[in-house]
Amino acid sequence: MILAAIDLAHPEHHKLILGRAHSAALAEEKRLAVISVLPDFGMSLVAPWFKEGATESVVKEAGEALHRAVTDALGAEVDATCLHILRQGTIYQEILTAAEKHKPSLIVMGAHRPDLRDYLIGPNAARVVRHAQCSVLVLRD
Repeated sequence: MILAAIDLAHPEHHKLILGRAHSAALAEEKRLAVISVLPDFGMSLVAPWFKEGATESVVKEAGEALHRAVTDALGAEVDATCLHILRQGTIYQEILTAAEKHKPSLIVMGAHRPDLRDYLIGPNAARVVRHAQCSVLVLRD
């Protein structure tokens, strides 16, 4: 399996990340899995601000957006065969948890442009690289 991690809030990166991940999946004759991580709306800090049932609505919309992202980048045929993983929580932790469960040979993800805090790669990408049990390809636009 090849695991592609995308941020639904940044569709401008989807084609690059999903394209590379799909190419790797074809080359290795493996299945493509695509993960996106939503914030944890149940956190005690933010939970009071959401109406009852709002989380379910957001998760449903995000699931649809995940399918749309794959379809837009790779086509409906690929979308129909890939595994879609939608998680809530801390980005790097959820990617690592999915990787532990699905045992990919490669994780493909993006990283934002560095600033002084994280000079080489973004904090989520850095943590995934550091802790993943497989290779990680970090892409910049």
